[in-house]
Amino acid sequence: MSKPLVIVESPAKIKTLKKHLGGGYNVAATVGHIMDLPPRELGIDIEDGFKPRYAGIPGKKKVISSLKKAAAGAMDIYLAPDPDREGEAIAWHAAETLKKKGRRFHRVLFHELTPKAVRAAIQSPEELNAHKYEAQKTRRILDRLVGYQISPLLWRKVKGGLSAGRVQSVAVRIICERERAIHAFVPEEYWSVTALLKTGDGASFPARLTRKDGKKIKIPDGEASAAIVRDLSHETYEVEKVVKKTTKRNPLPPFITSKLQQEAIRKLRFTAKKTMAVAQKLYEGVDLGTGDRSGLITYMRTDSTRISAEAAGEALAFIRDTFGSDFAPDRPRFFKNRKKVQDAHEAIRPTSVFITPEKAASALDKDGLALYTLIWKRFVASQMSQALIDKVSASIKAGAYTFSASGSSVKFPGFMSLYQSTDARKENERTQLPDLSGGMPLDLEKIEPKQHFTAPPPRFSEASLVKELEENGIGRPSTYAAILSTIRDKGYVDLVRRYFRPNELGFIVNDLLVENFPDVLNVDFTARMEDSLDSVEAASARGPDILAGFYGPFKQELESAVEGMLNIKGVGFPTELKCPECGVALHLKVSRYGPYLACDAYPDCSYTSDYERDEKGKIKPVKSRAGEEAGRDCAKCGRPMIIKRGRYGEFLACSGYPECKNTLSVSSGGATGVKCPGKDCDGDIVERKSKRGKIFYGCARFPECKFASWDKPVNEACPQCGSVYLLEKTTKKSGRRLACPDKSCRYVRELDGP
Repeated sequence: MSKPLVIVESPAKIKTLKKHLGGGYNVAATVGHIMDLPPRELGIDIEDGFKPRYAGIPGKKKVISSLKKAAAGAMDIYLAPDPDREGEAIAWHAAETLKKKGRRFHRVLFHELTPKAVRAAIQSPEELNAHKYEAQKTRRILDRLVGYQISPLLWRKVKGGLSAGRVQSVAVRIICERERAIHAFVPEEYWSVTALLKTGDGASFPARLTRKDGKKIKIPDGEASAAIVRDLSHETYEVEKVVKKTTKRNPLPPFITSKLQQEAIRKLRFTAKKTMAVAQKLYEGVDLGTGDRSGLITYMRTDSTRISAEAAGEALAFIRDTFGSDFAPDRPRFFKNRKKVQDAHEAIRPTSVFITPEKAASALDKDGLALYTLIWKRFVASQMSQALIDKVSASIKAGAYTFSASGSSVKFPGFMSLYQSTDARKENERTQLPDLSGGMPLDLEKIEPKQHFTAPPPRFSEASLVKELEENGIGRPSTYAAILSTIRDKGYVDLVRRYFRPNELGFIVNDLLVENFPDVLNVDFTARMEDSLDSVEAASARGPDILAGFYGPFKQELESAVEGMLNIKGVGFPTELKCPECGVALHLKVSRYGPYLACDAYPDCSYTSDYERDEKGKIKPVKSRAGEEAGRDCAKCGRPMIIKRGRYGEFLACSGYPECKNTLSVSSGGATGVKCPGKDCDGDIVERKSKRGKIFYGCARFPECKFASWDKPVNEACPQCGSVYLLEKTTKKSGRRLACPDKSCRYVRELDGP
C-alpha cells in the first residue's frame, strides 16, 4: 500500500508541505480547478433543478493523469485545497475524479502553512463541506446563467465578442454612474478667509473665519469676500476661548482582504490583483535560509478580524521585549466582526511575529518584503497601546467675526510609532498652535481671501472601488481582484492615471443592460444575492431555491430583451444632434471598428462621423482623418504614412501598400530622438499607447522589432558606462531623474521641474 496522498491547489505549496510532513506522505497539486461547466454550452439542466454538468477542463488532462498516478495505491487521500468556497469545489471535484472502492477522503484546512498548523490539520481532518460546495456551485451557476444568456444578446444587438457578468457588470454600472455624476456636476463658487495671527512673543499661526454674529458664515463670491476683508482690517483680535483635551486613539484591526488591497494600492502602488498574487506567495511559504520552509502569513482571503489568543499573546510578548512595557497593554486586544461576516478564517497576520521583516528580507523579493512588512506592522500595531493625542482648539474674536484655529501634537505615540494607515497619517498632519489663553490679544499679520469651487465626486481608483464594492456588499474578499481585472479586460473601462473611466463601449453596454435587466444590474439586488449565497453555506437556504427565485424574473427580462433591446448595429441610440447634410437626427451606432455617429435617414442619407465627448459628456462629431497623410514617412521604405481606420480605431499605414505593409499605432507620438537600441535595428523610438491607455515607448518598426520601455528614452549618452541613451523616470517619491538603462550601471541624475 502506498503512502497517503495530500492534494493541494498550488504547486508552490508542495515543497513547504513535504518539509512539514516528512516522508510519510506524497503531495500533489491540482493547479487550480480541474473540472468546470463546459466552455461552449450552458451546461445546466434548468428543468432538472438547475443541475450542472461538470467536465474536465480542457488542458488539464495531464494534471488529472498525474493526480491519478500519484493516488494509485493510496487508500487515504487528504484534500487540502485553499480553505474557501473555490477550494472546497476543487476538493469535491478531486474526490469525484479519484473515487475508488474503499478509498477514504479527508478534508484538510490549512489556515497557515507552519509546521505546527499543518500537522494539527492532518491529525484532525474534517468531512467535505457539502454546504460550502453548494454555495460555490450556486454562484457558478448564477454566473453562467447570466453570462451565457446575456452575452449572445449583446453580440446580436451591439457587436461580436462582448460579454456580460453578474457582478462585474454591476461594477461597470457603478463606474458609469460616477462618471455621469461628474458630467452633470456644476461647480459653485465660494471663498474662504484666513487670518495669519501673531502672539506677543512673535509666534504666528493661521486661523480660518467661521462665523459672523454667532452664525456660520458663507462667502459666495469675491465681492462679499472683499467687504469682509475691509471690515476685518479695522478690527482688533483677541483669543476668546481655548479648549485643550487629550484623546485616545486605538489601533486598527489586522487586515482583512479588502483593507489589505486598499492599503497596498495606496501605500505600495500595487494593483488589487498584484496584492493577492504576492500575498499568495507569502502564504504558500518561503525558505528563510535556515532549512525551514514555512508560510509567512495566514490565509489571505478573509473578511474576519478575528485572531487567535496564541497569536495575540505572542505579539504582546514581542512588543514588551522590543518597545517596552509602556507600549504593551495589560491584555490582548480582540476586534469585533461586522454583522454577516464569515468567520471561518482569522484576519491576515504573520504566522509568527518573531519573523520580522528584517529577518525575512533575504528570502523575499522587493514586492514580497513590502507587502509582508505592511501585514506584519499592521498586526503588531493592533496589539500595541493606544496613542495619546493632545488637541487644542481656539476661537478668536474680531468684532462680529469669529475665527477658529486648531492644532494637535502626539503626547504618547503608542501604536503610531510602528504603523499608521494612509487616512490616519493625513489626519495627523496638523498645525501645532502656540501657547494660547483666553483674553490674549493678537496682532494681525495679514488676511488671505481665497477663491474656491466645489469639486465633483472623484473617479474611482482601485482602492476606492474596492471600498465601494465592499460597502455595498458586491462580491466577496476572494473576488475583488478578479472583478477589477475583468472590467478592464472586457474593454468597458480604462484605468487612466490610476482612476477608472468608462469608455464609449462601456457606456453603451451599461445603458442597454440597465434598461433591459434592471434586477441583474441593481446594486442592492446583487448584494442580497451575495447574502443568499452566504445563507447556502450556512445551511439556512438551498441552492436550487435561490436559483429558482432568481431565474423566474431573469427569464422574463431575457425574453423581453430579445425583442425589445435596442439594436445598436441597426437603429442605434438617438442623440440630440442633427445631421449636417439632411437635418435628420443622428444616432450613435457600433460597428466592428467601434462607436460612431450615423444619420437615421440611412440609406437615403449616408452621413457618418466619428465623435468625442466634452468634459460634460456631450457628444461632438469629429471629422474622420482616414486617408489623410500622417506627416511622417515610413521607416521601412520612406513613402508617406497615411491614417486608416481599423477594428481598434485609427492606425498608420504605409501608402505603398500592398508592396509595403508597415503599420504603426496612431497613438505613437513623434520620435523621441533616440534610435532603437535593438540589435541590427535602425528604427526610431516613438511614443505609443497600450490597449489600456498607458503610454510606453517602442520601436517604430514594430512588429519586426519588439523593443519597448515604460520609461521615456532620452538622446543622451550615459557618462558612466557609455550607453547611447538614458531613461527619464518619474516617481512621486523621487521626482524626475535620468537613469542608465543598464541595471549594472547605477548612474542617476536628478532633474529640476515637473
